[in-house]
Amino acid sequence: MTRLRIALLLIAAAALAAAAWATVPRAIDAAGLLAGQDDPVALADRKVALMLDAGVAAREIESALTANDTDLAQSFVDLAKEHQVPVAPALAARVATAVEKANSPSRTAENFAKGLLTGEPNDLAGFAGTAVGDLFVFGDVRDAVREGARLAAGQEVDRLVLGLACVGLAVTAGTYATLGGAAPVRVGLTVAKAARKTGRLGAGMADWLGRSLREVVDWGKFRSAIAGATLTRPAVAIRAAREAVKLDKAGGIIDVVRDVGRVQGKAGTQAAFDGLNIAQGPADVARIAKLAEKKGRKTRAILKLLGRGAIVLAVGSMQLLSWILWAILALFGFASSTKGAVERFTMRRLQRRKQRTLAEQEQEIRNRRLAALALGPAARV
Repeated sequence: MTRLRIALLLIAAAALAAAAWATVPRAIDAAGLLAGQDDPVALADRKVALMLDAGVAAREIESALTANDTDLAQSFVDLAKEHQVPVAPALAARVATAVEKANSPSRTAENFAKGLLTGEPNDLAGFAGTAVGDLFVFGDVRDAVREGARLAAGQEVDRLVLGLACVGLAVTAGTYATLGGAAPVRVGLTVAKAARKTGRLGAGMADWLGRSLREVVDWGKFRSAIAGATLTRPAVAIRAAREAVKLDKAGGIIDVVRDVGRVQGKAGTQAAFDGLNIAQGPADVARIAKLAEKKGRKTRAILKLLGRGAIVLAVGSMQLLSWILWAILALFGFASSTKGAVERFTMRRLQRRKQRTLAEQEQEIRNRRLAALALGPAARV
């Protein structure tokens, strides 16, 4: 029975050791994720370290080059370098050549003009054109007049673009008044509006902005005031927007677009678009801004690789805690089983030694008795 118990304890210890071998690494990762869940930079670093290798980096860079997205390709090269992941020299050279071509004077001028006229930028030069247009109210007037005319005519209106244009017209005066102090807000409004136009504003942020704009913009007052506004008569649109916008209720929107402006300034326009695509609300945008301030141009590669998991835990805290709990139980069970097996084996050895010692003593006593019996008659003679 003792031998059977020792065998069963050893089998249990082996099984628990295998369980610990499988669960402890995951428990360590879970503990790290839980520790960094409130720090988007630490969270992203840990997840990137787990996911990024030479194969993933090469695949993402090739994909970006195929899509003619040199900004993303360069972002992955920079991220790979930070995490000491090797990138083939030939592939890095292709990225450098593509970036140089994308930044050529002719391409820059073309994209700047497109951004200025349409308000739909695709790169930094295009965003510069869009930002200049909005800063000098041309872009916001254009959008307010176009969408305002549809509103007055009872046609389908993009109220997000119209509302952001109205807030932009009201905020632009503040940008001039503070000598650029409100520039991040102005830039953030431009990014949000361009993201909506180009389909890169996620559903979560679109819903939040829509609800917020309903409280900030008096649509009835704007509809009656926008009549007669044209691109050649911008003063009418500006006055209508300023009369309709309740800036005292726009604090939430102002905070969000300020964070968007910080992302654009540190990580670039495309990173700001990517952030608005995955964000679900103001808290997400604030976390992306914090990530961008630390990671700069590498932010875009992080967002592409991890998605929303770059700023929030992809799994629930309870699931992570369960991995830690199972690892603790497996280690405790292994230690207990091993301890029980060692104790029983030791006790068995001690008992066998004791029995052997008793047997030897009994044998010695018998031998003495036999010797005494043999010597008894002789002693009598």
